Amino acid sequence: MQPWSIGVFASVDAGLGVHLEVAQDLGIPTVQLHAPHKESRTPEAAQKFLDRCKAAGITVTCVFGGFEGESYADIPTTARTVGLVPEATRAARVQEMKEIADFAKLLGCDTVGLHIGFVPEKTSASYQDLLAVTRDLLDYVSAGGQKVHLETGQETADHLLEFIADVARPNLFINFDPANMILYGTGDPIEALKKVGRYVGSIHCKDAKWAAEGDRGKGWGREVALGDGDVGMETYLRTLKEIGYTGPLTIEREIPHDPVQQKKDIGAAVSLLTSLRTKILG
Repeated sequence: MQPWSIGVFASVDAGLGVHLEVAQDLGIPTVQLHAPHKESRTPEAAQKFLDRCKAAGITVTCVFGGFEGESYADIPTTARTVGLVPEATRAARVQEMKEIADFAKLLGCDTVGLHIGFVPEKTSASYQDLLAVTRDLLDYVSAGGQKVHLETGQETADHLLEFIADVARPNLFINFDPANMILYGTGDPIEALKKVGRYVGSIHCKDAKWAAEGDRGKGWGREVALGDGDVGMETYLRTLKEIGYTGPLTIEREIPHDPVQQKKDIGAAVSLLTSLRTKILG
């Protein structure tokens, strides 16, 4: 795989990702895949999907977990419902992530990702239990030669680094999404990327506008088409080069309600990233 291969976030039957046909039509060679529903996570389904990927010349680089009951309606709802942080669903969701890792292995993929949720303060009992279940998940996937990527956004860079250090497992990395830092109001994405760079194993190319000054961290920012937001795509890619990142540039455009515009925006993002890649890497 060439450095900075273009990618897109895709799905089989669940989540915000585009259908595989979009990647195929746009000539995109890599995908991150939103894990399908439980009934679709079978060896037969995996082989069928792999056959489609092979025919299209597409490589699966990461399989992302998502869970029943998660909602991104607003920031407080996200904090209450998303990831492994909610205590009532924590054990069941860790088990599901293990099953998703097994499905990823059927796809020949050594990486699973997820939003772990709003990590609680270090002094809380919930934090200590979250460490324990995260280590359990990491030890499970490590036995299969796999690693976990935590997506950024819900924590500051410093808090995320503290959590990774406390988990203390060598197969825990970051999927860096610069737009999420803006959407959640958790920090400047370029400065955050510089801080966490040594852990960045995969990335999203997504753009967003900050919420109004007084609303940052309380209300959502606004996702926009790549290049139209506050991330600064050229600066973002130049910073990726500085930290030594050579993996895929995976486009994520979260407007599933408008698939025509979504495909148009992804196509424009491919053009922008291809141009910037040539400019920066030569």
